Amino acid sequence: MNSALKPQGCTNLKLRQLTRLATRHYDQYVAATGLKNTQYALLSHVVGLGPIEPGELARRMQMDASTLTRNLQPLSAQGLLEVRAGKDARSRLVEATDAGRAKKIEAQRGWKAAQLALNERLGADRVVALHELLDFCIGCLDESVDQAVAADQPG
Repeated sequence: MNSALKPQGCTNLKLRQLTRLATRHYDQYVAATGLKNTQYALLSHVVGLGPIEPGELARRMQMDASTLTRNLQPLSAQGLLEVRAGKDARSRLVEATDAGRAKKIEAQRGWKAAQLALNERLGADRVVALHELLDFCIGCLDESVDQAVAADQPG
């Protein structure tokens, strides 16, 4: 990195602002299905990965378990997801119902329209560059979190 260039402002604030704007954008397109964008993302993951244990789902979605539990509840109440017993008394599995798989397909049309509109507004080249930068940053931060946790473990 060029030492003459110094970041200005708070990166966390800028990321949160971008995230809020992007979420509003996607929500406008997905809302017609009765889902929020976050619910669509969760439903899509379960359809693609399920049946899956909640801990593994949380790990794959990079969210904490309590947030996942809270986000599963409305989808389960709507009959889109089922949380059932797993291989033993302490484990659970999350699986999409037939209604959930149908809702995912319906919401995917809204999500795709949102993605195309975002690509148009920002420019496809910028979106590709943004994805590459985000993937790189996620990888770096994941490694640093893993290393920090490992350093704190007795050994």
